[in-house]
Amino acid sequence: MQRNAVTYSMWCELAELFRQFDGDSDIRAILLMGAGSDFSAGADISEFETVRGGVEESTRYEVAVDAAGDAIYEVSKPTVAVVRGYCLGGAAHLAMSCDFRIAEESATFGIPAARLSIVYGVSATRKLFSLVGVSEAKRILYSASRFTARDALATGFIDELASDAHAAALERANAMASNAPLTIRGAKFILNGCVRGDLDLVEAETLIDKASSSHDYAEGRKAFGDKRSPRFLGR
Repeated sequence: MQRNAVTYSMWCELAELFRQFDGDSDIRAILLMGAGSDFSAGADISEFETVRGGVEESTRYEVAVDAAGDAIYEVSKPTVAVVRGYCLGGAAHLAMSCDFRIAEESATFGIPAARLSIVYGVSATRKLFSLVGVSEAKRILYSASRFTARDALATGFIDELASDAHAAALERANAMASNAPLTIRGAKFILNGCVRGDLDLVEAETLIDKASSSHDYAEGRKAFGDKRSPRFLGR
C-alpha cells in the first residue's frame, strides 16, 4: 500500500484490533506507527469511486473511520502515535485518537479534505479542536495546507519532537506500563469524557470504586510500606 494508505477494510480491521487490545490484560501500552518511512498518507483515495461513491457509501465509510478512531481513543491502555513522514487526512484522525503524539522532523501533517469536497468527520474535528483550539483548527481545515512537525509542536497537535520517535515513544510507554492499569483506565475515561462533554458520572464513580477495592490498591499500599516497586495486575 502506497505510503501506508488506509483502505476501507483496514479501517474496519483497526476498530476490531483495538477492541481486542482493550480486553487483553497483558497489554499495558500501545504504540501506533506505520511501516517504513511514513505514518500514513491517509485514506486510500483510489478506492473512493467504489467504496465512497455516493451518500450511502460515504455514510458507511465515515462510520468505519469513526469506529477506528474511537476504538483507539477509548482503549483503556495508554496509546502513543509514532509519526514519521506523511500523516495526512484520515491518518491525522488516527494520530489524534492516541493519548500522545511523538514526531520526527521528517513528519508532514495536513488534512486535505477541502481539496476533495469532503467534510472532515465530527469525531475527528472534535479531537482536532481539543488539541489546537478553534482558530488553528479552522486554519488547518479551511486551507487544507500541510504543516511541519515544528508547526505541529507549536500548536499542540503533537506533544513531543524527537530525533528517534520510536525510541522516545517506547520510553514513555514503558514508564506508563509499570503504573496501575486501573488508575490509567479511570483517568483516561474521565478526561476523554470531559473533552467530549459527555462524561458518564455513574461509570466514573464505578471505576473509582473498583480501583479503591482492588488487589492493586492493596499492593500499592503494601509496596509503599515495604519500600519496593509495586507489581500491579490490573485487578
